[in-house]
Amino acid sequence: MSELRRTAAHHGQTLPTDASVKRRIASWENGHSTPDAFYGPLLCEAFELSAAELGLSHFTGQDFSLLDAAYPASPDAAIATVDQLWRADLNGYEPLLQSEPSEPAWNEASLRWLVAPEASFPAPRNGRTPKVGLTDVAVIKSTGDVFAQLDDQFGGDHARQSVIQYLSRDVAPLLKGQYTEKVGRALFSTVAEATLLAGWMSYDAGHHGLAQRYFLQALRLAQDGNDRRLAGSILSAMSHQATFLGQYTHAATLARAALMGISGVATPTLRAQFHAMEARALARTGDRRATELAISQAAKALGAANIGDEPEWITYFDAAELAAETAHCFRDVRKAREAVTHAENAMSGSHVRSDFFATLVLADAHLHAGDVEEACRVALDALDMGEQLKSARCAAYLVEFRRHLEALGPSPALRELTEQAAGHRLWIATDGPVPV
Repeated sequence: MSELRRTAAHHGQTLPTDASVKRRIASWENGHSTPDAFYGPLLCEAFELSAAELGLSHFTGQDFSLLDAAYPASPDAAIATVDQLWRADLNGYEPLLQSEPSEPAWNEASLRWLVAPEASFPAPRNGRTPKVGLTDVAVIKSTGDVFAQLDDQFGGDHARQSVIQYLSRDVAPLLKGQYTEKVGRALFSTVAEATLLAGWMSYDAGHHGLAQRYFLQALRLAQDGNDRRLAGSILSAMSHQATFLGQYTHAATLARAALMGISGVATPTLRAQFHAMEARALARTGDRRATELAISQAAKALGAANIGDEPEWITYFDAAELAAETAHCFRDVRKAREAVTHAENAMSGSHVRSDFFATLVLADAHLHAGDVEEACRVALDALDMGEQLKSARCAAYLVEFRRHLEALGPSPALRELTEQAAGHRLWIATDGPVPV
C-alpha cells in the first residue's frame, strides 16, 4: 500500500483512507472486481509491471496520464483527456475528486497558450462515428446555458453531476465524430465553454484539482476553436481559483496573461474582468496602490463597454459585478468604509450566489469598520440566501467571517447571531467553537 501511496503522491493525488484502499485490494484479490481506470495504471507504475503481467489486459495500450495536470499537446489529446476526465468524474473516483491543483500547470498553461501557433484541427474521421452539424453545436450551447443558470441559482454542487453526465454521454461522442472545419471550430469553442462551466462548478464544489484539469482542457479546446476571447476568460477563471487557494502570484500572472493574450481582440468588458481578477490577487497581498490602480483600470474599461459588442457569456460582468469585486479588494486592503459602499452596490437581485458573496463581504466590511451589530445583522441576511446554495466556496466565505468574529471575542450581537443562525444549513456546516 505504501508503494501505491507514493505513486499517487508523485502525480499530486491523495488516496482515500487505508480502510477504503484495503477493501478495494481485497475485492481485486478475491476476484470480485478489477482495478478501474484510475487504480489500474497506479498499480502498474507502483510495482513496475505491465498491465498484462498484473492480469489487467483490459488496460493494455491505454494512456494512463489521466491525473497529470498538463496542457494538452494537440486537439486529439484534449478530446481524449477530457473524455477520460468526464468518465472518471462520473464514476466518482475519489483520488480525482480529492486531487490538488498543480502549481507548475498554471504557468505552463498560460505560456503554452500565449506562444501557441495557429489553431490545430483533429485528423479526419470516418466509419461509424456520428456526423456533426451546427444544429448539434446549438443544442450543446443551449443545454450549457440551462446548467449555468442552475449553477448560479443553487451552487456548483447542485447539478454538477448532471453536467458531467451530459458531457460524457452526449457531447464526447460528438467530439469524436465527423465534421467540417467550420463546424469543428464552433464545436470546440462551445464544448470549451461547457467544460469551463464544469470547471467552475467543480471549483465551487471544492474539487480544486479536478477543476484545474477541466480549465486546462477547456483552454486547449478554446485554442483550437480559434476563440481567443473565451481562452482569455478561462485564464481569468484560473486566476480566480488561484486567488481563492492563496496562490496570489500565480493568480496575478494568469490575469495578466489573459490581458496580453487577447489584446488584439479584447472587448471592454473582458479587459475589465481581467483587471478585476488582477486586483483581487494583489489585494490579498496587501498591495493597496497596485490594487487601486487595477480597479481603476477595470472601471475605466467597463465604462467603455457596449453590451451589443460583447460575447454573450461575459455580459453578466456588469456594474454590480465590478462593485462586488471592488468590495472584495477594499475589504482585503483594509479600506472598510469603501468596501461597505461598493458591497452595497453589488446586489443584483438576480444572481443568488453572487449576492451571497457580496452580502457576506459587506458583513465582513462592517466588522472591519467596527460595527459588529450591523455585521451580524447582514451576515444573517447572507445565511438566508445561502439556504438554497450547495457551494463549498460559500461555506469558505462563512468560515472566514466566523474566524474574524472569533477574533473580536464575545458580544451581545454575536450571541444573538449565533442563536438565530443555529438552524441555517451553512452555519451548521461550518459550526465550530464560536465564543458567545
